[in-house]
Amino acid sequence: MPTPAEITALLQTFIDPYLQQDLVSAKAVKSIVFENGKVIITITLGYPAQGYKAQLTAELTKKLQPLVASEDLTLNINWEITSHAVQPGLNTIAGVKNIIAIASGKGGVGKSTTAVNLALALAIEGAQVGILDADIYGPNQPQMLGCMQTPASKSSQSLEPVIAHGLQTMSIGYLIDPNTPMIWRGPMVTGALQQLLNDTQWHHLDYLIIDLPPGTGDVQLTLAQKIPVSGAVMVTTPQDIALLDVRKGIAMFEKVNVPILGVVENMSLHTCSQCGYTEAIFGSGGGEQIAQQFEIDFLGKLPLDIRIREQADSGKPTVIANPESSIALIYREIARK
Repeated sequence: MPTPAEITALLQTFIDPYLQQDLVSAKAVKSIVFENGKVIITITLGYPAQGYKAQLTAELTKKLQPLVASEDLTLNINWEITSHAVQPGLNTIAGVKNIIAIASGKGGVGKSTTAVNLALALAIEGAQVGILDADIYGPNQPQMLGCMQTPASKSSQSLEPVIAHGLQTMSIGYLIDPNTPMIWRGPMVTGALQQLLNDTQWHHLDYLIIDLPPGTGDVQLTLAQKIPVSGAVMVTTPQDIALLDVRKGIAMFEKVNVPILGVVENMSLHTCSQCGYTEAIFGSGGGEQIAQQFEIDFLGKLPLDIRIREQADSGKPTVIANPESSIALIYREIARK
């Protein structure tokens, strides 16, 4: 039988693509047990990885073959989401481990569609997830989630989240007539955001995704100064105008000490459904360029595809409508990153 040290040494040669380090250094290897001639290894990841579990098992089994035959090896792979650091001086929200803001420099880049699909992707990967629609002027999440019900309330001081596709959700859109415009000044908008966040009874969430309005205005400043955020994801298209604005968004989060988790490039390529010709309608390489310039992660790029729009409009976003499709797998890969 091999020794624990020999097994540990081999595990150190495997670099996890999402942790970007080996599992031993990441403290993911919790135990190595020898029992009746078998080796039982328990690995606990810090991110949800349901779609990656089988691949990781196969790769580690192959890596350990010089020491342990596959029939003598048991790999117990699970995950546990912990709370990450937030801005100094802010208290965490009850029932929420991590808040991730999905932001964009300008409107029309597909931020809300990206936010709801990433929330659903994290849930499919094995996390408890909620989504808060912070776009008070133009709340889109109720339609994208196919849910227009009024939240329940167990007391005059709280709201129960609306459950949609397994997500805990909240939006001003649940509380107003969808045809009524929100003619509010900045303080009313930021007050509404804080009420929606703090008065909702979130239940044991690993991640709360906040779908921000575009730009760098009052809502973004309130989020940075008064809401404990673990990190932000910037969504952009490859075109120069969008890139100009996303630079401002990144600079804003850096100034207020909110970590940028990475950049998602939306509407990257379009493939003609009739002839198969692929064209970069909005340009190419912009998201990677921004990531390199600011030394942040490039999380992935999504195609300009009619199915993404149709499925979001119908209330069943791509990740839930067809979870094994090529587009859904891109969202799931971004979520794990």
